[in-house]
Amino acid sequence: MRLVLQRVQQASITSENKRIAEITTGLLVFVGIGKKDTTAIFPWVIDKLINLRIFEDEQGKMNNSVSDIQGEILVVSQFTLYGNCLKGRRPSFIEGAPIEEAKALYEAFVKQLKASYQLVKEGIFQADMQVSLINDGPVTFIIEKNNDSKNS
Repeated sequence: MRLVLQRVQQASITSENKRIAEITTGLLVFVGIGKKDTTAIFPWVIDKLINLRIFEDEQGKMNNSVSDIQGEILVVSQFTLYGNCLKGRRPSFIEGAPIEEAKALYEAFVKQLKASYQLVKEGIFQADMQVSLINDGPVTFIIEKNNDSKNS
């Protein structure tokens, strides 16, 4: 599972000219599901996402998490995070989970995240979406975890 976290002042998702979701201060999280991913990695990823200290405190140091500041989280599915651009001129997506499997895992991930943290909104899986954001900092991090990972 690959996540790209962007600390934002605001973010929104539009699809088919309709505003689907929007947040103010918090995290915009792009989620890619790999073909080896299972729900077993969700607790680690969710804990890291909610508790990663990437928001500034009164002294300007990154000492606060999204939970500490009661920020919002906007989750967007993004299969292109598993695009491999090393060979040729067209990305390969063979490391990404098949669509039905990815959809089930993505939905399970969002459900578990919402159970752990109340201020979560989401996009629409596999929809053509336009994402707008004001990145705060800019601050962007990548979190990656799979069943083979030794990080826990």
